[in-house]
Amino acid sequence: MGKQKKALVCGAGGFIGGHLVNRLKEEGYWVRGVDLKENEFGNMNADEFIIGDLRDADVVEKVVTSDLDEVYQLAADMGGAGFVFTGDNDSDIMHNSALCNLHVIEEIKKKGIEKSFYSSSACIYPERNQLDPDNPMCSEDSAYPADPDSEYGWEKLFSERLYLTYRRNHNIDAKIARFHNIFGPQGTWEGGREKAPAAICRKVAEAEEGGSVEVWGDGKQTRSFLIVDECVEGIRRLMESDFSGPVNIGSDEMISIQDFTKMVIDISGKDLSIKNIEGPEGVKGRNSDNQLIDEKLGWAPSKPLREGVEKTYQWILDQIRQRETVDA
Repeated sequence: MGKQKKALVCGAGGFIGGHLVNRLKEEGYWVRGVDLKENEFGNMNADEFIIGDLRDADVVEKVVTSDLDEVYQLAADMGGAGFVFTGDNDSDIMHNSALCNLHVIEEIKKKGIEKSFYSSSACIYPERNQLDPDNPMCSEDSAYPADPDSEYGWEKLFSERLYLTYRRNHNIDAKIARFHNIFGPQGTWEGGREKAPAAICRKVAEAEEGGSVEVWGDGKQTRSFLIVDECVEGIRRLMESDFSGPVNIGSDEMISIQDFTKMVIDISGKDLSIKNIEGPEGVKGRNSDNQLIDEKLGWAPSKPLREGVEKTYQWILDQIRQRETVDA
């Protein structure tokens, strides 16, 4: 048996980070997690978990140690449309996420760590290619000329380029994936930073029989949503491959927000109507283009959306019931 591999997961207190830690543990890794906070749903299986702020270079110097084989950088200041598209959080998003990335990649270079992973986002794609809800263009090579729809997207694009320069200038094996709307159990589901799938599941779970569910915009905007297990599978396959990316990790099963809401209502078994209200919508259409991942990794996400939504709805329903029991 070879030497046990050691990995650092930055952002381990977050949703995808917590699931990634579990996956690495299953594969026999020794894992260190770092985040500003512990995982809110107790998804805390790292061998060592450090509460630390990656905007602080001293913290990064401590957690990125030369005995690590791999570093996964998922830490970012982020949330759903209500957080990203209002404009109120733009300076925080740019400043906080960029600082984390600047410190982490520099420390990876200093410590001579062989492999690293950076989680970018589908938000880097130009708004002009996502105006038609039926035909969004999100192939990896469509990223330039750049025109992301949010400062969140601009920061992700800057950080992609940061990792690419370190790859070129310092021969660092940095892998980059662009995530498309990852969802699932143990993700944020309330409080303003939750993303559309969790928000809609929560609204349906809380709605009274015969009531209505609010959807931002006309509901015609399209997206694809990927269950977190397949996201983690994609990360690990990319890390084990000789391909560096940037590559999309997302589902290519596109659905309108209106139809997504209808699906959740159907899963709930309730009689509910949809009420469309004003609210941030983001781009009109977005869908993962999986040609490149299929070609380079011989694999692409394929689980049906409904399967993931059923699992997630049930988990959020359980969260609500648990809280009601505590409050009762």
